[in-house]
Amino acid sequence: MAVVTIVGGQWGDEGKGKIVDILAEKANMVIRFSGGDNAGHTIINPYGKFSLHLVPSGIFYPQVTGIISNGVVINPAVLLKEIDNLASHGIDTSHLIISDRAHLIMPYHTLMDSLEEQRRGQGSIGTTKRGIGPAFADKVSRIGIRAGDLLNKDVLLSHLKPTLEFKNTILTRVYQVPPLSLEEIYQQYCHYGERLAPYIRETLSVINSAVKRGDLIILEGAQGALLDTDFGTYPYVTSSSPLSGAVTAGTGLSPREATQIIGVFKAYITRVGSGPMPTELKDEVGELIREKAHEYGTTTGRPRRCGWFDAVAGRFSAQINGLTSIALTHIDIYDGFPSIKICTSYKLNGEILDCFPSDISVLEKCQPVYEELPGWQEPISKMNDFAQLPSAAHHLIARLEELLSCSINFVSVGPDRAQLIKINSPLL
Repeated sequence: MAVVTIVGGQWGDEGKGKIVDILAEKANMVIRFSGGDNAGHTIINPYGKFSLHLVPSGIFYPQVTGIISNGVVINPAVLLKEIDNLASHGIDTSHLIISDRAHLIMPYHTLMDSLEEQRRGQGSIGTTKRGIGPAFADKVSRIGIRAGDLLNKDVLLSHLKPTLEFKNTILTRVYQVPPLSLEEIYQQYCHYGERLAPYIRETLSVINSAVKRGDLIILEGAQGALLDTDFGTYPYVTSSSPLSGAVTAGTGLSPREATQIIGVFKAYITRVGSGPMPTELKDEVGELIREKAHEYGTTTGRPRRCGWFDAVAGRFSAQINGLTSIALTHIDIYDGFPSIKICTSYKLNGEILDCFPSDISVLEKCQPVYEELPGWQEPISKMNDFAQLPSAAHHLIARLEELLSCSINFVSVGPDRAQLIKINSPLL
């Protein structure tokens, strides 16, 4: 049928989990292809409300094979907690598969992540302190521990021992903290291996078989395009690529297989952590958006920085992801707003910029140039057809399509599954 990639178009937290959850109803496979438990997808369905950090959002459908692929770094404790929580709600996780090539987050990763943020002081990046960056650093340094290592205790020990000796040298001499215990970590991860063994296997053959059968496969991204290591607001970025192009390296799928790439955007914009954000609202409007939308991090609980929609960043995101369509979420938050602003360009030293700068020192100085659109007064959360939406909402959607040069095929008017309006979409 199709291979559909779902990616975040902004700084993350756009509502990707809901879109994946809804599209997964007709899917055969959902694959999480990047990131770690620093990303959280909130799902509201008949089973309840769930915050998934590692398990693919399609897990609620029994016909869906959920895969945590090689592009993800896994904290076994977090994953097991998610699996146990799902089981306690009567959700079968036997159709979950973990790639044996996926790297593991170890106790020294989370410790060093926290210590390094402390060392940076006021210059901290604002990481979630979940050990994501250090785990990916070990992956490219070729000293990482992989999920497949949990299946053989001798192999696990042979990889863990020299790595921990190296890490303890850094911990004691650089950060001047006590060393970690080899025996404690080894026994802990042996226990994780025993519990996770039924899920761990080689995944490329499973994915390729699904492609050959013509299954509907959904590739679930994490974070957002503006946090990409290469194209985001470096160094205030995540440690893996959230772009559609990361699918190949993160799953083993050929780039020729992707048929649709859906970018998820909020009708406004949010950011967690440090880094420039030209349209950030530090006034009562920003606070109103935060409270109406409950903009607090799924993973950390930190209040998200809120601002008007940034079409300069949005255009950039659409281009580097090669979007074929857009899902626009949280549009209902604008209910009752007398007017709505969109940033259409930046102003820097009297000049107009239409492109998203690569240098954050430039981006920090950019002032947003706004276009103001009329708002609407009636609530739209119970509307289930595009024609029912007020004309001002139609105008907003049409203007965003024009600015991003991409069609909007889904509009979310609330958190529940039923609160999604499709517009000429072949997937629903």
